[in-house]
Amino acid sequence: MDTVALISCVRKKLSHKARARDLYISSLFRLNLLYAQQLAPSKIFILSAKYGLLRLDEEIEPYDVTLNTMSAKERKIWASKVLAQLRECSDLARDRFIIFAGQKYRQYLLPHMNSYDIPLLGLPIGKQLQFLRRKTTNE
Repeated sequence: MDTVALISCVRKKLSHKARARDLYISSLFRLNLLYAQQLAPSKIFILSAKYGLLRLDEEIEPYDVTLNTMSAKERKIWASKVLAQLRECSDLARDRFIIFAGQKYRQYLLPHMNSYDIPLLGLPIGKQLQFLRRKTTNE
């Protein structure tokens, strides 16, 4: 059984091709990644609205796509793609998933996962940032 962290993409990106871990430059993404790394999961992936499941070192071009403006049908298609990608590198039935993503990113993924945790569930962005800053600095 592995622990897999999933972090959603964000709007704020570099303007040029870069490794996925470097492309996303918002404070929320950076803190989510830092906190996920502190939890020491077996694997960390990014949930990209355009590319689906990304490895941290995968080089990608910047884009302007978000699940927040997609229809439910489009989000279901995206989730099917991500689930297929996840099945190639994890066990949805046995692995534990730690999810740093909003409702629209996790909605159609969660029913296929037996074990998951959503550390920032129910917190508005400001409170998420406060929580993450507290957890990623020496308490």
